[in-house]
Amino acid sequence: MLTSNGYVLDDSPSRLSRLVPVPSGERDDRDALWKRLRRDGYLYLTGHLDPAEVLEFRRYYFSTLAPAGVIAPGSDPAEAVAADGDIDRGAYRRLLFDEIVPGPQYEALCRAPRIADWFGWLLGDDVHLHRRKIIRHTKPGETGIGTATQAHYDLVYLREGSDRVLSMWIPLGDVPVERGGLAYLEGSHRRVMAEEAAGTLRHPAASITADLPSLAEEYDSRWLVTDYRAGDVVVHSAHIVHAGLDNVDAAGRMRLSTDIRYQRATEPIDWRWQEHWHDQDGL
Repeated sequence: MLTSNGYVLDDSPSRLSRLVPVPSGERDDRDALWKRLRRDGYLYLTGHLDPAEVLEFRRYYFSTLAPAGVIAPGSDPAEAVAADGDIDRGAYRRLLFDEIVPGPQYEALCRAPRIADWFGWLLGDDVHLHRRKIIRHTKPGETGIGTATQAHYDLVYLREGSDRVLSMWIPLGDVPVERGGLAYLEGSHRRVMAEEAAGTLRHPAASITADLPSLAEEYDSRWLVTDYRAGDVVVHSAHIVHAGLDNVDAAGRMRLSTDIRYQRATEPIDWRWQEHWHDQDGL
Protein backbone atom coordinates (compact mmCIF):
# COMPACT_ATOMS: atom_id res chain seq x y z
CA MET A 1 0.00 0.00 0.00
CA LEU A 2 1.49 3.33 -1.11
CA THR A 3 0.43 6.65 0.38
CA SER A 4 1.18 10.33 -0.17
CA ASN A 5 0.26 12.88 2.48
CA GLY A 6 -1.90 10.16 4.01
CA TYR A 7 -3.91 9.46 0.83
CA VAL A 8 -3.82 5.81 -0.27
CA LEU A 9 -2.92 5.41 -3.94
CA ASP A 10 -5.18 3.25 -6.08
CA ASP A 11 -3.00 0.26 -7.01
CA SER A 12 -5.14 -0.95 -9.90
CA PRO A 13 -3.29 -1.32 -13.24
CA SER A 14 -5.13 1.69 -14.66
CA ARG A 15 -3.91 3.98 -11.86
CA LEU A 16 -0.46 2.71 -10.83
CA SER A 17 2.53 1.49 -12.83
CA ARG A 18 6.32 1.66 -13.00
CA LEU A 19 8.72 4.24 -14.42
CA VAL A 20 10.40 2.97 -17.59
CA PRO A 21 14.21 3.29 -17.63
CA VAL A 22 15.94 4.56 -20.74
CA PRO A 23 17.25 1.46 -22.56
CA SER A 24 21.02 1.11 -22.77
CA GLY A 25 20.88 1.40 -26.56
CA GLU A 26 19.46 4.93 -26.31
CA ARG A 27 21.66 6.33 -23.56
CA ASP A 28 24.19 7.84 -25.99
CA ASP A 29 21.67 8.74 -28.70
CA ARG A 30 20.68 12.38 -28.20
CA ASP A 31 17.88 12.28 -30.77
CA ALA A 32 16.37 9.20 -29.16
CA LEU A 33 16.53 10.84 -25.73
CA TRP A 34 14.74 13.95 -26.98
CA LYS A 35 12.08 11.82 -28.66
CA ARG A 36 11.55 9.95 -25.41
CA LEU A 37 11.55 13.14 -23.32
CA ARG A 38 8.93 14.79 -25.55
CA ARG A 39 6.79 11.64 -25.53
CA ASP A 40 7.04 10.70 -21.85
CA GLY A 41 8.02 13.96 -20.14
CA TYR A 42 10.85 12.25 -18.24
CA LEU A 43 14.10 10.31 -18.68
CA TYR A 44 14.76 7.69 -16.01
CA LEU A 45 18.52 7.11 -16.15
CA THR A 46 19.56 4.19 -13.96
CA GLY A 47 23.16 4.16 -12.74
CA HIS A 48 23.88 7.55 -14.26
CA LEU A 49 26.04 8.70 -11.33
CA ASP A 50 28.77 6.95 -9.35
CA PRO A 51 26.95 5.38 -6.38
CA ALA A 52 30.03 5.80 -4.19
CA GLU A 53 30.05 9.55 -4.75
CA VAL A 54 26.32 9.77 -4.05
CA LEU A 55 26.68 7.82 -0.81
CA GLU A 56 29.69 9.89 0.23
CA PHE A 57 27.57 13.03 -0.06
CA ARG A 58 24.74 11.34 1.87
CA ARG A 59 27.18 10.60 4.69
CA TYR A 60 28.43 14.22 4.64
CA TYR A 61 24.87 15.61 4.75
CA PHE A 62 23.70 13.60 7.74
CA SER A 63 27.03 13.94 9.55
CA THR A 64 26.70 17.70 9.27
CA LEU A 65 23.15 17.64 10.64
CA ALA A 66 23.93 15.19 13.45
CA PRO A 67 24.51 17.95 16.08
CA ALA A 68 20.90 19.05 15.54
CA GLY A 69 19.66 15.62 16.65
CA VAL A 70 18.47 14.53 13.19
CA ILE A 71 19.90 10.99 13.26
CA ALA A 72 19.78 8.39 16.00
CA PRO A 73 22.76 8.74 18.39
CA GLY A 74 25.60 6.38 17.50
CA SER A 75 24.09 5.40 14.14
CA ASP A 76 25.89 5.45 10.80
CA PRO A 77 25.15 8.77 9.05
CA ALA A 78 25.00 6.95 5.70
CA GLU A 79 22.18 4.78 7.04
CA ALA A 80 20.40 7.92 8.33
CA VAL A 81 18.19 6.27 10.91
CA ALA A 82 15.93 9.02 12.23
CA ALA A 83 16.28 10.07 15.86
CA ASP A 84 13.30 9.80 18.16
CA GLY A 85 11.79 12.99 19.46
CA ASP A 86 12.18 16.60 18.45
CA ILE A 87 15.27 18.04 16.81
CA ASP A 88 17.02 21.34 17.56
CA ARG A 89 15.29 23.47 14.91
CA GLY A 90 17.63 26.41 15.29
CA ALA A 91 20.74 24.29 14.83
CA TYR A 92 19.11 22.41 11.96
CA ARG A 93 18.29 25.59 10.03
CA ARG A 94 21.75 27.03 10.61
CA LEU A 95 23.55 23.87 9.51
CA LEU A 96 21.33 23.37 6.47
CA PHE A 97 21.07 26.91 5.12
CA ASP A 98 24.44 28.30 6.23
CA GLU A 99 26.68 25.29 5.69
CA ILE A 100 25.21 22.58 3.45
CA VAL A 101 23.21 24.54 0.86
CA PRO A 102 25.93 27.11 0.01
CA GLY A 103 28.79 24.69 0.67
CA PRO A 104 31.37 23.38 -1.80
CA GLN A 105 30.37 19.72 -1.34
CA TYR A 106 26.81 20.36 -2.56
CA GLU A 107 28.01 22.55 -5.42
CA ALA A 108 30.50 19.89 -6.52
CA LEU A 109 27.77 17.25 -6.53
CA CYS A 110 25.46 19.39 -8.67
CA ARG A 111 28.24 20.29 -11.13
CA ALA A 112 29.74 16.83 -11.41
CA PRO A 113 30.76 16.02 -15.01
CA ARG A 114 28.08 13.34 -15.31
CA ILE A 115 25.57 16.11 -14.65
CA ALA A 116 26.93 19.40 -16.04
CA ASP A 117 28.69 17.92 -19.08
CA TRP A 118 25.77 15.62 -19.75
CA PHE A 119 23.31 18.54 -19.82
CA GLY A 120 25.68 20.44 -22.12
CA TRP A 121 25.68 17.44 -24.46
CA LEU A 122 21.91 16.93 -24.33
CA LEU A 123 21.10 20.63 -24.82
CA GLY A 124 23.84 21.20 -27.38
CA ASP A 125 24.78 24.57 -25.89
CA ASP A 126 26.44 26.27 -22.97
CA VAL A 127 24.32 25.51 -19.93
CA HIS A 128 23.29 27.33 -16.77
CA LEU A 129 22.70 25.66 -13.40
CA HIS A 130 20.11 27.50 -11.33
CA ARG A 131 21.70 28.53 -8.07
CA ARG A 132 18.50 27.73 -6.16
CA LYS A 133 18.91 23.99 -5.60
CA ILE A 134 16.62 22.17 -3.21
CA ILE A 135 17.76 19.38 -0.92
CA ARG A 136 15.54 17.73 1.65
CA HIS A 137 15.09 14.61 3.70
CA THR A 138 11.90 12.97 4.89
CA LYS A 139 11.49 11.12 8.15
CA PRO A 140 9.56 7.84 8.26
CA GLY A 141 6.25 7.77 10.05
CA GLU A 142 5.18 11.32 9.22
CA THR A 143 1.81 11.50 7.47
CA GLY A 144 -0.78 14.11 6.68
CA ILE A 145 -0.92 17.16 4.43
CA GLY A 146 2.47 18.76 3.92
CA THR A 147 4.67 15.85 4.99
CA ALA A 148 5.31 14.76 1.38
CA THR A 149 5.76 16.95 -1.69
CA GLN A 150 2.31 17.64 -3.11
CA ALA A 151 1.43 17.20 -6.80
CA HIS A 152 2.77 20.05 -8.93
CA TYR A 153 4.63 20.84 -12.12
CA ASP A 154 7.76 22.96 -12.01
CA LEU A 155 6.76 25.67 -14.48
CA VAL A 156 4.40 27.28 -11.97
CA TYR A 157 7.48 28.28 -9.98
CA LEU A 158 9.64 29.26 -12.98
CA ARG A 159 7.58 31.63 -15.09
CA GLU A 160 10.12 34.47 -15.14
CA GLY A 161 12.42 32.58 -17.52
CA SER A 162 12.42 29.93 -20.21
CA ASP A 163 9.79 27.19 -20.09
CA ARG A 164 12.42 24.76 -21.40
CA VAL A 165 14.16 24.32 -18.07
CA LEU A 166 14.99 20.69 -17.30
CA SER A 167 14.94 19.38 -13.75
CA MET A 168 17.05 16.52 -12.45
CA TRP A 169 15.78 14.68 -9.39
CA ILE A 170 18.58 12.82 -7.64
CA PRO A 171 17.90 10.24 -4.91
CA LEU A 172 20.87 10.51 -2.54
CA GLY A 173 20.96 6.89 -1.52
CA ASP A 174 18.64 3.98 -2.25
CA VAL A 175 15.00 5.01 -2.26
CA PRO A 176 12.67 2.02 -2.58
CA VAL A 177 9.00 2.94 -2.82
CA GLU A 178 8.48 2.46 0.91
CA ARG A 179 11.08 5.16 1.59
CA GLY A 180 9.02 7.77 -0.24
CA GLY A 181 10.43 8.34 -3.70
CA LEU A 182 9.10 10.60 -6.43
CA ALA A 183 6.04 9.58 -8.47
CA TYR A 184 5.17 10.94 -11.93
CA LEU A 185 1.67 11.27 -13.40
CA GLU A 186 1.90 9.51 -16.74
CA GLY A 187 1.33 11.76 -19.77
CA SER A 188 0.36 14.75 -17.64
CA HIS A 189 2.84 17.04 -19.43
CA ARG A 190 0.69 16.99 -22.56
CA ARG A 191 -2.39 18.27 -20.75
CA VAL A 192 -0.34 20.83 -18.81
CA MET A 193 1.25 22.14 -22.00
CA ALA A 194 -2.18 22.50 -23.60
CA GLU A 195 -3.54 24.35 -20.57
CA GLU A 196 -0.50 26.63 -20.49
CA ALA A 197 -0.92 27.40 -24.21
CA ALA A 198 -4.58 28.21 -23.60
CA GLY A 199 -3.65 30.64 -20.82
CA THR A 200 -4.96 28.54 -17.92
CA LEU A 201 -2.26 29.72 -15.55
CA ARG A 202 -1.83 29.03 -11.86
CA HIS A 203 -1.03 32.27 -10.05
CA PRO A 204 0.45 32.59 -7.54
CA ALA A 205 2.72 29.55 -7.71
CA ALA A 206 1.10 26.67 -5.87
CA SER A 207 0.88 22.90 -5.83
CA ILE A 208 -2.14 21.30 -7.45
CA THR A 209 -3.28 18.98 -4.67
CA ALA A 210 -2.17 16.54 -1.99
CA ASP A 211 -4.87 14.10 -3.13
CA LEU A 212 -2.97 11.97 -5.63
CA PRO A 213 -5.73 9.34 -6.11
CA SER A 214 -8.26 11.98 -7.14
CA LEU A 215 -5.79 13.63 -9.49
CA ALA A 216 -5.16 10.32 -11.24
CA GLU A 217 -8.93 10.00 -11.71
CA GLU A 218 -9.19 13.54 -13.04
CA TYR A 219 -6.41 12.95 -15.57
CA ASP A 220 -7.51 9.33 -16.21
CA SER A 221 -3.88 8.40 -15.78
CA ARG A 222 -1.42 6.34 -13.74
CA TRP A 223 1.11 7.31 -11.11
CA LEU A 224 4.50 5.90 -12.08
CA VAL A 225 6.79 4.75 -9.27
CA THR A 226 9.97 2.72 -8.91
CA ASP A 227 12.63 1.52 -6.48
CA TYR A 228 15.44 4.04 -7.00
CA ARG A 229 19.04 3.07 -6.37
CA ALA A 230 21.97 5.32 -5.48
CA GLY A 231 23.29 6.58 -8.82
CA ASP A 232 19.88 6.79 -10.51
CA VAL A 233 18.49 10.13 -11.68
CA VAL A 234 15.30 11.32 -13.33
CA VAL A 235 15.40 14.23 -15.78
CA HIS A 236 11.98 15.76 -16.35
CA SER A 237 10.33 18.60 -18.18
CA ALA A 238 8.87 21.64 -16.45
CA HIS A 239 5.38 20.46 -17.41
CA ILE A 240 5.03 16.93 -16.03
CA VAL A 241 3.09 16.55 -12.76
CA HIS A 242 4.98 14.79 -9.97
CA ALA A 243 4.72 14.29 -6.21
CA GLY A 244 6.41 12.56 -3.29
CA LEU A 245 5.30 9.39 -1.54
CA ASP A 246 5.20 8.97 2.23
CA ASN A 247 8.23 7.42 3.89
CA VAL A 248 7.15 4.25 5.70
CA ASP A 249 10.59 2.61 5.95
CA ALA A 250 10.31 -0.05 8.65
CA ALA A 251 13.93 0.42 9.75
CA GLY A 252 13.46 4.14 10.32
CA ARG A 253 15.79 5.28 7.53
CA MET A 254 15.34 8.71 6.01
CA ARG A 255 14.97 9.55 2.36
CA LEU A 256 17.38 12.18 1.05
CA SER A 257 17.09 13.76 -2.39
CA THR A 258 17.87 16.91 -4.29
CA ASP A 259 16.31 18.55 -7.32
CA ILE A 260 18.38 20.83 -9.52
CA ARG A 261 17.68 22.66 -12.77
CA TYR A 262 19.68 23.22 -15.92
CA GLN A 263 18.85 25.16 -19.08
CA ARG A 264 20.54 26.67 -22.09
CA ALA A 265 22.53 29.73 -21.02
CA THR A 266 21.28 31.55 -24.12
CA GLU A 267 17.62 31.40 -23.05
CA PRO A 268 15.83 33.67 -20.52
CA ILE A 269 16.76 32.81 -16.92
CA ASP A 270 14.34 33.23 -14.01
CA TRP A 271 16.14 35.79 -11.84
CA ARG A 272 14.36 34.58 -8.69
CA TRP A 273 16.22 31.26 -8.89
CA GLN A 274 19.70 32.79 -8.80
CA GLU A 275 20.12 32.81 -5.02
CA HIS A 276 20.67 29.86 -2.70
CA TRP A 277 17.56 28.02 -1.61
CA HIS A 278 16.03 28.98 1.71
CA ASP A 279 12.65 27.99 3.10
CA GLN A 280 11.83 31.69 3.53
CA ASP A 281 12.71 32.72 -0.04
CA GLY A 282 9.07 32.99 -1.07
CA LEU A 283 9.16 30.37 -3.84
